[in-house]
Amino acid sequence: MTTELFNEEFKGISGKLKSYLLRITASLHDAEDIVQDTYVRASEKLHTFRGESSLKTWLFTIASNLAKDNLRAQKRWVENVTDICREEALGNPEFFSEAMRISATSTQGAFEIKEHITFCFTCISKSLPLEQQLCLFLKEVYEFKVSEVAAILDVSEAMVKYYLHTGRARMTDIFDSRCALINKDGVCHQCSELNGIFNPKQKFQEEVVKIEMAREAETAGKERLFDLRMKIVRGIDPFESGAAELQLHHLDHNRNVMEKYV
Repeated sequence: MTTELFNEEFKGISGKLKSYLLRITASLHDAEDIVQDTYVRASEKLHTFRGESSLKTWLFTIASNLAKDNLRAQKRWVENVTDICREEALGNPEFFSEAMRISATSTQGAFEIKEHITFCFTCISKSLPLEQQLCLFLKEVYEFKVSEVAAILDVSEAMVKYYLHTGRARMTDIFDSRCALINKDGVCHQCSELNGIFNPKQKFQEEVVKIEMAREAETAGKERLFDLRMKIVRGIDPFESGAAELQLHHLDHNRNVMEKYV
């Protein structure tokens, strides 16, 4: 592969790479740094790329390897991260002041429930063991095949299937007990609370029924609801959505809280 062709293809892949790194690190700074490091590393090793995998798989392998040391050095977040960060936000007028400024002035400052669902998944997934977190994002969100995930993470396909099974089961249980969108007794009502702050004239229940996951909550099984949640996550780019700047501000707040808490 020529350098010119590599640069062209890297540009096309870098958006998904950056969103993947944001979701596993919860840090815009780290995501941007690792994308740049991935480009440098891949450029240096381009002569070793034989096309045995797709360029996308090769680049995600390099990026995941660069991210692993960073991630292993961090403690995993707690399952009730949204509760802890909510309480911290209520006592932090600067956070809400900046959030309201973004909401009022930014073209990416809207609060939308679907975007918040993806944000919530990012935060809670960081409570999983690292291998489960990476497998879930690679397979369920970025739609790599099991064999490709195994190559990216340098584990067997059997281990990928195990991590996927245990990761899905744990996340399904967490959302079933916590998320008020799929369980009327769920303890987390952050979507409705934030919608009330940023969209005071919008009727929350009318917005909720537009979401397939919420419509099926009373009749669908847990696995079906998890798949519908993944459909929402896959459909939103955390850098391109109409809520991107507001959600990045929220994510930065949660990361700062968790760095002090865990």
